[in-house]
Amino acid sequence: MRPLWDLKEKDMPPVINQELCTGCGTCADICPMNVFEQDPPRTAPRIVYGEECWHCNACVLDCPKKAVTLRIPLNYMLLHVDASQFKE
Repeated sequence: MRPLWDLKEKDMPPVINQELCTGCGTCADICPMNVFEQDPPRTAPRIVYGEECWHCNACVLDCPKKAVTLRIPLNYMLLHVDASQFKE
């Protein structure tokens, strides 16, 4: 496992599918952490602060072309176990 300071923007969420993205900028506008940067307008935004992503899923839900996906880090995933399985 690489140290955190060695992670690059390509290693962090979110991911923009360049083939689907129309450059509308919705993801850049909606992101509460300003993870995206879009310059010039009508181009696919760049991920500039991927490590700051809160995984709120706003960019994924609001993208009209569904061009944004999130890579959820393993330590953010939760295992759901139904408590009824532990009855004896």
